[in-house]
Amino acid sequence: MRSFDTGTVHIIGAGLAGLAAAVRLADSGRKIIVHEATNQPGGRCRSYYDQQTGMVIDNGTHLVLSGNRAVLDYARTTGGAATLNEMKPAFPFVDLATKKRWVLKLNNGMIPWWVFNKNARVPDTKPPDYLPLARLLWASEDKPLKDVIDCDGPLYKRLLEPFFLAALNIKPKDGSVKLASRLVRETLALGGQACHPVVAREGIGKAFVEPALAWLDKRGVTVGLQHALHELQFDGARVSALKFADETVTLGSADRVILAVPSYAAQNFLPGLTAPSSFRGIVNAHFRIDPPTDAPPMIGVINAMSEWIFSFDDRVAVTISDGGEWFNTPRQKLAADIWREVAAVLKLPADLPPWQIVRERRATFAATPEENAKRPGPVTQWNNLYLAGDWTDTGLPATLESAVRSGNTAAELVHSSGRVAA
Repeated sequence: MRSFDTGTVHIIGAGLAGLAAAVRLADSGRKIIVHEATNQPGGRCRSYYDQQTGMVIDNGTHLVLSGNRAVLDYARTTGGAATLNEMKPAFPFVDLATKKRWVLKLNNGMIPWWVFNKNARVPDTKPPDYLPLARLLWASEDKPLKDVIDCDGPLYKRLLEPFFLAALNIKPKDGSVKLASRLVRETLALGGQACHPVVAREGIGKAFVEPALAWLDKRGVTVGLQHALHELQFDGARVSALKFADETVTLGSADRVILAVPSYAAQNFLPGLTAPSSFRGIVNAHFRIDPPTDAPPMIGVINAMSEWIFSFDDRVAVTISDGGEWFNTPRQKLAADIWREVAAVLKLPADLPPWQIVRERRATFAATPEENAKRPGPVTQWNNLYLAGDWTDTGLPATLESAVRSGNTAAELVHSSGRVAA
């Protein structure tokens, strides 16, 4: 017979990784406390009221696919799945240079019958064009994607580049082939049922943060805001105390710590920690306007600054991955340039509606082979400290799926480390 010793789990950071760990541990019989440095949980996955546009917007529009089982299980557990809409068929696209529009229609099942249907596959491609994708399935050595597949031609420009750019947040030709391989195995290789976009119609906060906070509150889990950790104190092979501005928490022998903060913050707490240190930014634009009633919830844009356009009930949002080149562009000009593309795609008036630009300079680690090799696992040299975050070694790029999986893994390690003989 085995049981849990009494103890407290301190989770540092209320981003999606920290919240996922708290959800996984909520019924473990331990006391769970989440410490968040800012005044708002969610990390880079959050919604907030924007005074400039007079509406609630997301800090970033995160793409979730139907094959992202961990993040969808998390949403179902906490009740946030009710606000998620799955798009079928999969991906509508428009090429602004040629004005051509199409919808990628992947069939369910692992046999890709869709590549033999010219009305389902990427325009101007033939079935043999898809054979090189097999090289990605089981990449044994990490290298740039350009060393494995041809980063040119219609298939790359109209499918692989936008797909990998959205997931890796780096120009795909420079991205890690191991990360690209994992993406293909968990999505395209499984067929359409794993590739349907899942859109948070009421915002990512309503889907992934607010329901989790309510769910945790009902189970007695404390989420403390504006409670920034200043220092981890150590005693040999364990963390002995957590030093906050207003208190120092001494840890008992059964207490555990999950450090679920960005990599650069983790390195401040753990000098010598090897972790990704190069980052890529994302630009998001929000426009207060009613989209056309027939507008798809999401559409990919080729040969444009805008990459993905999302249509919500009262607004339109645009995501530009690896958008560092736009960070120094004046905000008004950037908004106007993006809106010209949106208006052309959705056939909306040319006049610029109320807008907001959100730029995340360190949205994700740079998904290169070199940075991917720096990602640490969840176990540390201290027997009561575990790491979580989309930057840890989950095998995936820095996505919501990666964040949730990292939180789940850290929680399972806490769970197993707390078992003692009864």
